[in-house]
Amino acid sequence: MTENTIKFTVPCDDKENMRRILRGVFDALNEKGYNPINQIVGYLLTEDPTYITNYNNARSMICKLDRDELMQQLVHCYLFDKD
Repeated sequence: MTENTIKFTVPCDDKENMRRILRGVFDALNEKGYNPINQIVGYLLTEDPTYITNYNNARSMICKLDRDELMQQLVHCYLFDKD
C-alpha cells in the first residue's frame, strides 16, 4: 500500500441540471410523505434506487445523475456556499 494520497477528481458539467433533478426528486418524495433528505442520503450511500419513489418519474431522474458528481457538489455547497 502506498503512503501517498490518491487525488480524486470528478468533472461536473451541468450544475443547474443537477439542481433541477435533485429538487424534482426532493419534491416527489415530499409529496408522497417521505422524509426527502433521509431517502436521498439512503440512495447516495447505497446506490439502491428503491430509496427513491417512482412518483413523478423521480427514480428515473435521480439515476441520470452521477453520484460522485452529486456528492462532490453537495460537500462543496455545504462547505463554501453561504446560507
